[in-house]
Amino acid sequence: MPSVRTTRTRRLAVALAASLTASLALLAPAAAAPPPAPSALSGATDTPLREVMFVGNNWDGTADVIAARGDFHRIGRVNVIPDKEERLREIYLNPVKLAFFLGVRSGPGEGHDQFVDDMYATPDGTAMVVSRPSFADVVSLDLRTGRINWRFPVAGYRSDHMAVSPDGTRVAVSASTANTVHVLDVSTGRQVGSFKTGDKPHENVFTSDGRLWNMSIGEVTTALDAPWLDWTKGDRRITVVDATTFETVRVIDMRSRLDAFGRDDLSDAVRPLVLTPDEKKLYFQVSFLNGFLEYDVESDRITRLKTLPGNPATNPDRTTWVNDSRHHGLSISPDGRKLCVAGTMDDYATVVDRETLRQGPLVPADKPYWATVSGDGRACVVSESGADRVSAIDFATGERVASVAVGDHPQRVRLARVPADWASPTGN
Repeated sequence: MPSVRTTRTRRLAVALAASLTASLALLAPAAAAPPPAPSALSGATDTPLREVMFVGNNWDGTADVIAARGDFHRIGRVNVIPDKEERLREIYLNPVKLAFFLGVRSGPGEGHDQFVDDMYATPDGTAMVVSRPSFADVVSLDLRTGRINWRFPVAGYRSDHMAVSPDGTRVAVSASTANTVHVLDVSTGRQVGSFKTGDKPHENVFTSDGRLWNMSIGEVTTALDAPWLDWTKGDRRITVVDATTFETVRVIDMRSRLDAFGRDDLSDAVRPLVLTPDEKKLYFQVSFLNGFLEYDVESDRITRLKTLPGNPATNPDRTTWVNDSRHHGLSISPDGRKLCVAGTMDDYATVVDRETLRQGPLVPADKPYWATVSGDGRACVVSESGADRVSAIDFATGERVASVAVGDHPQRVRLARVPADWASPTGN
């Protein structure tokens, strides 16, 4: 059922549709989008590749390409919405699409359009595959020309987090308003499978045993954030499927696991998570918690909780926390010994020893929204969405070792490979 906010937005959209349509008729028609460039995604290439990181700048519709280690300097920038005018015409002429478009802007977008959520490189480094929430699609962009290779509209009205298969040939994307995960061939955009989830599918993770995990987080944009109203957030669960057949093999209800752990006060909306290298332990964040939990996969139980310091300057009003995510961003060092946590609403990032759960220095960061691992495995790389920069924190010392300016509201950061001689298609 749509939220109250979405219902109001839908009514507003219907009222505005006629005037928007009339306004569009007065606009000079935009040039037709160029035909898709020929793609070499299906085969290997002899072109040498270099390791980089993609940084998705959600609000301005770009992805920065930065060095994957060292000083993390910016190498170039990709426009991920070259078809913006075409997509907006489609939306403005459809009252239902417009309602959801405005709903994304006023809800998870914090007053902005969400043009890039997640992105990966194809195995041969020729293309970037991007989910675009406000346009409810996934596209493949040729990294040489910036042109679109293929476009896949997701079910419903918003695309979200993605995950790439271990061999890099498939990508899973959450269609958050349709409670569906699509799995696509990265070379063609063809759907190879899909499966149903709980409410508002979010994070996706492929595991080495041939399974795909999806975490549904329920409704995170309502103001019903008091603990006793948590039941209003919807059906939150982890759905585990066979990554070949897409048949469900396991459903994990964290509500019952949290209750058994003695924490019925905590939300069961599983946000970012990481698995240990042997995939025996899972560490995950939940809505409203300044910290994370440890879950033993084999015994199917929560084993430890780490509460991290709150920032005295953080507004205690939970309705002010972005999309219910007090802390949103978690990564693990390649040896499995250190965790890195993005303390989103508390404006810091910190490295935590996994054995003792002792945290290191609280490194000041402006609304850090994601955490990943550098190419050499030595640093945790955090996107500071409030400062439009990416910072690297050394796993060994817990101290910041580099920062680089990027575009407007960086969120997801992913390791990738691109041609060694790659340069921005637009020269940026």
